[in-house]
Order: sequence, then C-alpha cells, then structure tokens
Amino acid sequence: MELGDVHGGLGVTRKRKRNDGENNMLSNFSLDNLNQDILERVLSRLPTSAFFRLSSVCKRWKSVAASSSFKSACSDISARNPWFFMVDPHLNRSIVFDSTEKNWKKLNYPHLLQNHHLDSIPVAASGGLICFRNSAGNFIVTNPLTGSCSELPPVDLDQKKQSLHAIVMNADPGGCKGSYKIVLVYGQLPKLRFKVYHSTTGCWDDDVTLSRKVDDSIDFNFNDDTGVYFLSRTGNVVSTNMQRSPSKQYSSVVTNKRGEDTVYFISSSGTIMACNLSKRCFIEYPRLMPVFSEYSIDVVACQGEMLVVMLSEFLETASLRVWRHDEESRTWHQIAALPPAMSHEWYGKKIDINCVGAGDQILVCMNSNEHCTYLLCNLVENQWTELQKCYMNGEAVEFMSALSFEPRIEACV
Repeated sequence: MELGDVHGGLGVTRKRKRNDGENNMLSNFSLDNLNQDILERVLSRLPTSAFFRLSSVCKRWKSVAASSSFKSACSDISARNPWFFMVDPHLNRSIVFDSTEKNWKKLNYPHLLQNHHLDSIPVAASGGLICFRNSAGNFIVTNPLTGSCSELPPVDLDQKKQSLHAIVMNADPGGCKGSYKIVLVYGQLPKLRFKVYHSTTGCWDDDVTLSRKVDDSIDFNFNDDTGVYFLSRTGNVVSTNMQRSPSKQYSSVVTNKRGEDTVYFISSSGTIMACNLSKRCFIEYPRLMPVFSEYSIDVVACQGEMLVVMLSEFLETASLRVWRHDEESRTWHQIAALPPAMSHEWYGKKIDINCVGAGDQILVCMNSNEHCTYLLCNLVENQWTELQKCYMNGEAVEFMSALSFEPRIEACV
C-alpha cells in the first residue's frame, strides 16, 4: 500500500448508499483529524519503503517517524514481507531486493562497517538484523535500515585448532522482545562443539560438546574431501574445488521444533549435518544422490523447516530441485523443481548456487565465470521467477549470495 493509498483509502468499503451528509463528512475527513496514537498505528502498516518518505510529507508525519511510540507500533506488526540483502564481490554496498515492490533498493552502508568493509562479511540474519564477521573473527550486528551497529565481545575458538562450520542467528525465546542469539558450531568432525551469544546478557556462554547420535540406519562417513563433482559432456567424472561465496562458507540454518533448536550445515564432504542443541547431539543425513551426481548444494530454512536446494547434472541436462527430509522414513522427498526449459541452459556451465529461504520463498543466486542469475521460487505454487538485473551507473551489478531479513526500523542491535 503506497502513501497515496492511505490518504484515499480510509472509510471506503461500506456497500450501502450514503446520503449527501455522509459523503460531505467523508470528503472533509483528513488524517490530521486522527489523534497521535491512531495516526501512528495507521502509518505503521505502510510498506517499510514508505517509512523513508514520511519525514517529507509534513511536520507532523516527520515527528511520527522519529518517535519511539511509532517504533513500538511498528513492532506490533507480526510479520513483514522479506527483503533480501545482496552480497556483491566488493562487500562495500548495501543493495536489497524488496519482495513486496519487486525492485532493488540501495541503503546506506552501516557506519561501523564503512572503514572495515573489505574484511567484514555478512554471515547470518534474523528478524530485522544482519550479523557480519570480520577477518579477526569478531562479529558486528546491524540494522541495515537504520545503520545502527553493535560490535559483540570477542569470541575465542582457538581457531588454529578448530574449524568453524556454522553461524546461525535467531530470536532468543528466553530473552525480552526483540532479543536474539548467535550460535557457532565448530570443531573437527566427529568432535563438535557449540557456543551461544545472548543479546540480553551481552556475553558468550561456555562452549558445549555435541555427541554423535548412534543410529544404525545411518552410515557416517567423515572425510576431508572438499571437491565438487559433476559430469562432463563426454560422461567423465570431473572434480573441481569450486569456491563458494565467502558469505556462504558457513552456510547453515536453524529451526525450532517442539522447543528444540537444531542447526543444519553442509560438511566438507557435502552431506547435511543436523545438530540438536537441546539434546546436545548431531547426526549426518543420508546423501540425496550418489556423490558423482551431486554438483552444487545449499541448505535453507522455510516455514520452520530445513530444505535442501541442489543443482545436479545427468544425461546431458541440468536439474535444480528442492528437497525435504522425512524424519520418520528417513528419506528425501522432492517438493519443487525448476522447469527443465529454464534449468537446461545451465548444463556444463559449472554453476555454483547460493540460496536463502524466507517464509515460503527461496532466493537462488546462480553464479559462474560467465553467468549470473537470480531466481525466486514460491514453494506453495512451485512458481519460479527470474529477477530483473540490478543496474548502478549503467552497469549490471553481480551478486554472489543473499541473506533474508524483515525490514524493521524498530529492530535494536
């Protein structure tokens, strides 16, 4: 709903005929007649992109945009359509895709990151916040709309001996409204540990050991094979050390079922690991396909569950599919697939996919040395849309990956 829709949309939807007196009263009605509390509640329902224009409408609306009570009214909106924070190779621009207006927007780069953008990579997001990690291993949390930032206390993982596998961020149910926590999973498989930061306390908890859940039906196979495999046109198996986007090297998601947080990440061998933080254990999921058939893979979270997006090549064609794991049967089930007419063009192009989920949507960034495309998948309708190119100064901007967040001006770091 645009600003103009608010002005012209009040008191409209009654079907009975009105007399002239009622019509005159409605035609003379103005938002200025509303008290401050009601006005703030009305404006809080605008699309987030409209908030940046409030201050230019009139003095009263400018005061509304700056008031704490308006931000409180905004926080009462249960959910907002996601924006996708795009990661470009230079890591010095804040460009987002607005899923409501279906267009690109440029935000001011967070002030705390402006002098250190070359070594600060966005790695996780939750609610209206995005978490960056710098080359020293420290974390910075920011609201990309307001530019407010907070640097977290340093965390010591003894990184000379420990490998960091997953970085996830989600709401902290044990804290106050708007609080968050960050979870790190690290260690050498099969010896994994995790550490949690709580925004309410402002500190990191002690690390916790994860034990491997014993399950005779799952064959554990930990190795250091980091190659990505695909089939060449002649049918030969080829291996390449394709480099994932730096922001996705800790590609991971978190879900909460029955009050238990589970972190999922991709192991060095390309299998999906599930770490139940409440039960302090982990398992390795069975492969979706034989290793020689897998090409590029990523994990996403949609509607509270983990899904896998995989690009594979078989019989001289490429296939992009979305899979869900059935916990009872312990098997993978396909729930969506890119139409063959759209996926075939990617055959043999050595495409790397980096994906992010938001609600019932998945944004897929497809990259190679020659091509760069972004697809938005609606899981409910299995509808795939290719996003328009983003141009700056007449040139198309290429993105490596994306993070999804809710555009909330009231989100505090």
